[in-house]
Amino acid sequence: MSNDISTSTTSYLDSLRWQDKQTDTEEKSDALTQEDFFSLLTQQLSFQDPSNPADNDQMIAQMTNFTMAEGISNLNSNFETLAASMTSNSALQASTLVGKKALLESDTLELKESEEARGSVVAENPVESLTLRIEDESGQLVRSIELGAQSAGAIRFSWDGKNEGGERLPPGDYKIKAEGSTNGEFSSLPIATFKNIESVNINGASGIIINTREGAVRLTDVAEIA
Repeated sequence: MSNDISTSTTSYLDSLRWQDKQTDTEEKSDALTQEDFFSLLTQQLSFQDPSNPADNDQMIAQMTNFTMAEGISNLNSNFETLAASMTSNSALQASTLVGKKALLESDTLELKESEEARGSVVAENPVESLTLRIEDESGQLVRSIELGAQSAGAIRFSWDGKNEGGERLPPGDYKIKAEGSTNGEFSSLPIATFKNIESVNINGASGIIINTREGAVRLTDVAEIA
């Protein structure tokens, strides 16, 4: 009998003790709102010394600082929304590039079925005699195109895909070289050719990335879209 009373008393005493479990509290934001500011301002006015009231200029300065802080916070929020919108628009615009052609620095020509292969030779100085040499994958010369004298700048060219005998060559990649004579000296000139854009990516650091058969390049490195 005594054991039952002792057990009951111990259980009752245990129920009166503080529990070590912590109750969950609702997380509150540490940011001050406009209501918090006016509440603090009211408290400040209620506890001020009547013989030495707060200076009006100081009160206005406090209100101005709070308004500026709130405005900057709202501005940052608006910028985040604008950045997200611009990223979405960039993705939409980038998708329209698929299937078009990008003018990129390259020494190969993409010959398509029943299409001309086009590109541009970059000459820093006037060229007295410019010659294009088009070769197949094995390095055999299939066509030589004389462009004659050219001014400095971007010199456009096109190839109809035919060899020296006038026969249409099969689609594929062909090597191209440009040689020009300047002041009696022959030298190779850089070439840019049009590459088909197969896909595009959006990269936060690099912006829009276009993918061609030769690899990926940034849109800012593309000289022209056709």
